[in-house]
Amino acid sequence: MKIAMTQDIPLAELAPRLVQAMLPHVPYDGWSETALAAAARDAGIDADIAALALPNAEAMLTAWTTLVNANMAEAMAASHNMKVRDRIRMALVTRLETGDREVTRRALNLLAQAQHAALSAKLLWQAADAMWRAAGDTATDYNHYTKRLILSGIYSATLLHWTQDDSEDFAATRRFIDRRIDGVMRFEKAKAKLTGMAGKLPDPARFLGRLRYPAV
Repeated sequence: MKIAMTQDIPLAELAPRLVQAMLPHVPYDGWSETALAAAARDAGIDADIAALALPNAEAMLTAWTTLVNANMAEAMAASHNMKVRDRIRMALVTRLETGDREVTRRALNLLAQAQHAALSAKLLWQAADAMWRAAGDTATDYNHYTKRLILSGIYSATLLHWTQDDSEDFAATRRFIDRRIDGVMRFEKAKAKLTGMAGKLPDPARFLGRLRYPAV
């Protein structure tokens, strides 16, 4: 096979091309050098340059996550007229539908290893951040972090459910997502109600102050 001229292409641009070419091989060879070599042959990229672009499993999984996030955001480009709840649901479903279960299983098996704990947390956060951004979220205060933390929990649980789901069109996973989102919405409503009630309660400090310094 003729090898394409890639020495002048930045490695950062080669990485997504190589990851895309790896996807048909990952179910059989995992996220491995073997899958990368096959992808390089398919894409007409020199094997040594491919190894520089994706030198290890961490680089492969990071590039894959970036690619999936970009595909999900592109698919959601016209969703901003929807309610936030529906946009988040769409982000979760879209992210699953644009993936391959066996590719995802292979990734989860790697990320479950102790040496990849930090990478697993980082990629999960990036996925949650990408979904919120695709849903139009622009929060920069503490809500920015709480939203992503909650969605990270929903997404990680959904991934595990999805990899075991044998229902038609993943209907069981869709119901699972709906239950999790409904639970979060109920929690947010309860939290808002409690916050409002707390604002109407007497200030304990002022009360104690009045005991110490009685009004005359």
